[in-house]
Amino acid sequence: MQDIADKPHPSTIRPRDAATLILVRRDRAVPRVLMGRRHEAHKFMPGKFVFPGGRVDAGDRRIAAQHPLPADVTEKLTCAMKGKPSNARATGIALAAVRETFEEVGLIVGQPGSAPRTRNAAWQQFYATGYVPDLRDLRMLARAITPPGRPRRFDTRFFMADASSLVNIDAPIVPETDELLTPHWVSIDEALKLDLPWITGQILNRLKSVLEQPDPFGEQRPVIYQYKRGNEWKYQTL
Repeated sequence: MQDIADKPHPSTIRPRDAATLILVRRDRAVPRVLMGRRHEAHKFMPGKFVFPGGRVDAGDRRIAAQHPLPADVTEKLTCAMKGKPSNARATGIALAAVRETFEEVGLIVGQPGSAPRTRNAAWQQFYATGYVPDLRDLRMLARAITPPGRPRRFDTRFFMADASSLVNIDAPIVPETDELLTPHWVSIDEALKLDLPWITGQILNRLKSVLEQPDPFGEQRPVIYQYKRGNEWKYQTL
């Protein structure tokens, strides 16, 4: 067992790549977004309403995307990327958003296809549905890094996609996982009244602004990248 003294101090923890997918349903007069409520038994943010998402796994970086990201989205992902930037790493981040959406709310962003070989249990479950991930409709909305001093730190890319890209919007699958969220389709104004992490409220306000623009899911727009330096939040446009 690792001695407590050997564990890294929160101030020195490096952020891990993570991804979130914001699904927007526009089949009513007012757009709705998919929010998931975390179980009270979860150690991390119990009871909070969040978007589906989580950290990037090694298996995400080994998946070949048969329906890859648009070049302009990949460009935003690699811009100011920590470590060694690469298109393959950008693809892995986007795939993590698709995988986590499947694991947490049972929704599939994909197209029919033949499953490649993988040892990753989550991707095996995804491919067992008869679909392969489709990244073509994903757009990058924002990026944020958890401030220093937190016990868990993530460099999170927030993707958005129209819910019409889902193949099972009204028939979610229940995968074998302990990461399930309770899903709710709510308007942005309704979502802002829920018990949210602070960053989620910020992202919802950005999303609201984007959805007010013509063709919000068209060509990739500039992305706000925020991180904390000292006591001040920094905002950079990618």
